[in-house]
Amino acid sequence: MTTHFKLTPLALALSFAFMPVAVVSAQEQAAEEQPSTTSSAIEEVVTTATRLQGSAAAVVDERKNQAFVADIIGTEQLSRTGDGDAASALRRVTGLTLVDGKYVYVRGLGERYSSARLNGASIPSPDLTRNVIPLDIIPSSIIESMAVQKVFSPTMPAAFGGGNIDIRTKSLPTEFQANIEVGIGQNMNARDGFTYHRNEAGVAPAISDAVVRYRGDLSLRNIIRRDGLMSNDLGSASEQARAINAQLAQALPRDIALKEASLDPDYSIKGSIGNQFKEDWFGGSIGVLLAGSYDTKWDVSERRNAVISPNAEAGCSTTLNSVEEVNASCYNTLRETTQTTETERLNGVFSVGYELDTHRISYTKLYLEDAEDESEFGIMQSPNGSNLKTIFGSGLANREHQFRYEERTLDIDQFRGQHTFLDYWGIGFDWQYTESKATTDIPTDISYRFDDLYGTNGQYHSTVVTGDENRAVYQYVDMEDHVKSYSGNFSLPIRIGGMEIEFRAGYDFTDKARTYSTDRFTLDNGSGLRLTVNEQLSSVLGATGYLTDEFIEQNQFLLSYREPTAPGADDYLAVQKTDAFYGAFDAYLNDHWRLAGGVRWEEFKQVSLATSSLIFTPEDLDKFYSVERILDGTTVEDDFYPALSVTYMSDNNYQIRFGFSETVVRPDIRETVPVAYFDPLTDIRTIGRAGLQSSPMTNIDARFEYFADNGDNYTISAFYKEIDNPIESVLSVGDEEYTLTYVNGVSAEIYGVEFEWLHDLSYLKSGLFSAGNLTLSDSEAVIDPALAGNLSNPTKRMTGHSKYVANFQLGYDSLNGNHSSSLVYNVFGERILAAGVGGRGDAYEQPFHSLDLVYNYYPDFNSKITFKIQNLLGEDQEVLQSGVPVQTREVGQILSLSYSYDF
Repeated sequence: MTTHFKLTPLALALSFAFMPVAVVSAQEQAAEEQPSTTSSAIEEVVTTATRLQGSAAAVVDERKNQAFVADIIGTEQLSRTGDGDAASALRRVTGLTLVDGKYVYVRGLGERYSSARLNGASIPSPDLTRNVIPLDIIPSSIIESMAVQKVFSPTMPAAFGGGNIDIRTKSLPTEFQANIEVGIGQNMNARDGFTYHRNEAGVAPAISDAVVRYRGDLSLRNIIRRDGLMSNDLGSASEQARAINAQLAQALPRDIALKEASLDPDYSIKGSIGNQFKEDWFGGSIGVLLAGSYDTKWDVSERRNAVISPNAEAGCSTTLNSVEEVNASCYNTLRETTQTTETERLNGVFSVGYELDTHRISYTKLYLEDAEDESEFGIMQSPNGSNLKTIFGSGLANREHQFRYEERTLDIDQFRGQHTFLDYWGIGFDWQYTESKATTDIPTDISYRFDDLYGTNGQYHSTVVTGDENRAVYQYVDMEDHVKSYSGNFSLPIRIGGMEIEFRAGYDFTDKARTYSTDRFTLDNGSGLRLTVNEQLSSVLGATGYLTDEFIEQNQFLLSYREPTAPGADDYLAVQKTDAFYGAFDAYLNDHWRLAGGVRWEEFKQVSLATSSLIFTPEDLDKFYSVERILDGTTVEDDFYPALSVTYMSDNNYQIRFGFSETVVRPDIRETVPVAYFDPLTDIRTIGRAGLQSSPMTNIDARFEYFADNGDNYTISAFYKEIDNPIESVLSVGDEEYTLTYVNGVSAEIYGVEFEWLHDLSYLKSGLFSAGNLTLSDSEAVIDPALAGNLSNPTKRMTGHSKYVANFQLGYDSLNGNHSSSLVYNVFGERILAAGVGGRGDAYEQPFHSLDLVYNYYPDFNSKITFKIQNLLGEDQEVLQSGVPVQTREVGQILSLSYSYDF
């Protein structure tokens, strides 16, 4: 008899996590059994510090000395743990959850309530759909430290909800340093996928010229009128106009078809070099640092996106594999697609600085480029929509093929200075001036729609192009953000009686300007006839190649420019300006009490205006740039934002903190402009709302911290936030898709507790330790139904809020310093993606159980080998509405191996 054992992912992870323990134990046992020799020799003794546990302890020590609650991750911790970018490093910080490996959620709140800066400067996000910087684009090789502050202080922007991250880059190496790292990996879902030949040229010049020449109207009638066409030897006026339109259509990229392919593995290369040089004129030091990285990765994901039917009942069918299931379907529409994504990323950093005594100045050039190439294909069925199409019902299904290539760049120039004037009472002054530019260019965004025909038994018959409009849609997007940020901080330490007090004052100015434009063209089947483009299922991937020159010339396919007519718009302009001044103090009243606080005054101005490419006359200009529209898109507000923190420091290894502050959360520019865009993270069409208001917040925090002599520490925190006019997301429903928009609620509150710990487990095995945190919270948002149509639940949890967030880490550091490993688990409670309407429930993103394993082997003092497994449990993302799945997305397990060497 043979007994079979099933090795679960969790058992596999634990096996890998404890593999270093077994290896080191075997080495120690072998050393003990080795016979002794009579010769004497001087033993080489090497002292090594624990890597992972030491890193976690260092974070706690830094936090302990902060006036306002903050976690600090320094370059030493980054080098010990081997995190490759800012996002992966922040996974180790208490109360933080990373979404899509990029965006920070603090205390279970959504990304709206977090922000990030670079060396104290505001910079734009290169992500088209997010105001928050995707933190995975910041390589750890350029980071000096990261400060994560969860309690507001007057030195930071008043737009503070749950947390602020300040990423501080390296400027002056203290000695020669160089590093190189190479890596290879594989998403287990992405060994095979689909590729195509993309076109990166953007809108053809002939088409751009035609839009101006014909004022956006490419119809045959308008071409005849604008060109004054008449019948001649070339044909009738209509035939001549048809030939002109066909030439324009042929200028579009049409050689686009999917092919099945074996995909390359992921790979990366990183490097840095720096040094410090002494100069003899003044006796100062010059430091130089150069760093760069390149990586590419593939992802293949099976997806389902559905619009739930308003009359869906318990037990309804979530599949459409028979006539019975079609008749009992939960959905209006159901899309089932396969998406293949290739991501390429290039980073470059140059820093040079000069240091003399207590003065330091530096210049940093940071350039980040991120490109994403995506294809998606599949079918959409409509069992309950206005246009019924199902394979086992009507024998029809919509076939959709989409191609999208997006390039994002972030270009930053920053000057910084730090000065301490010892001869003038120790006055300190630090400053920064930063100019940055973020661009997004989408030269390829093409979608094709067909009808698939099926037999009575569900067998594929053919693919046809119907006589409807929008058979092929070409969209081009361009966005530019320009930001100037400059700030300065003065400090004066004094001693009054037995008190040590530091007074601080400063200024902070930010100017931001954005232009966003989109052009949309369609190829429409003007004949009204059904045209067959494919008859074999094996060749259906290539159906999009039917638009040849001959096909366009021989059939009534016409090019149209689909820009909205006034007052509709799909472009916008926006400017934003923030002026701030603050005063603060930090006082040690005695050995037990510390009092810190101050007030910040901030003036915020923003103008956002939806506009159009169809502005050709003074009347058009008056429509789009009317006084009423400008005023509707204008926000001017100023206020004072106080903060106070009280800390009691006991002689018995504990301290107690209390904090109070008033802050504000402001809407992003995109959220205030009624222009639609597609959010790739949520797979939902999203549109802003003019007149969206800021949300004032009151924050109360309390924290108890205990620090044991052996390095263990335990913390219990409580927090409460009250929000006026909270910004909430709500859904509207069409036959084929959801649309998400934003409204101001009446009020909201969130409250909860946090538990965190670092606990040594050496009593089980030397080098073993546990670290983690658990956040338990609840929230309530009240929305006026009059502001959101037929909202299903006017009182609900806040959008993006999870009732619980848990981060657990089991780590091991071998005593000989050659091995370290960590098993990292993260999970969040279900959170509302958007509020439901029309009797449909709220859409809840379901918990995602993330279990990752990292193992490091150090062959010597200079080199390191790292092996990682991400998503060991093989979890997928899912969204439920009224208990029915409306979104599912495969994530896949990712394996990677890297080698680094420090010179």
